[in-house]
Amino acid sequence: MTTLVLVRHAKSDWGEPGLDDHERPLNDRGRRDAPVVAARLAKTGFRPGVLLSSTALRARTTAAAFADALGVAVEERDDLYGASARTLLATATTSGHESVLIVAHDPGMTVLAESLSRGGIGHMPTCAVATFRWRADDWDVASALDPDDWEFDSPR
Repeated sequence: MTTLVLVRHAKSDWGEPGLDDHERPLNDRGRRDAPVVAARLAKTGFRPGVLLSSTALRARTTAAAFADALGVAVEERDDLYGASARTLLATATTSGHESVLIVAHDPGMTVLAESLSRGGIGHMPTCAVATFRWRADDWDVASALDPDDWEFDSPR
């Protein structure tokens, strides 16, 4: 089974005017929520073959909480900062892993989640998790399947 888990970074801090967007940290809520949501995902038994994260500070910090809870390492990728839905999916399909967790940003995360869920998932708020599974064991086959063969759930 091929699995893609999308995690939108936790709530970030907008309190420092002039700070470069890439360097915005998590706020108190984000630092509190990321480990809680990560622990919930870990309780499902899911372990990704790879955890990919945007290089933005808020995404890296969120990814670190998930890495700790899931017992996996984080692979940071510049191309995930501000990535489109198409780039996010292409990154998963070319990862070389059957199960992929991506921590990144909106609007790409919401657009991809809406597309894969056939509109069943609307806006992905901060620290939202959406899990998609394909019955196929190959990304090329999985991404070519009719959307009616996709399964999704959203543990939050």
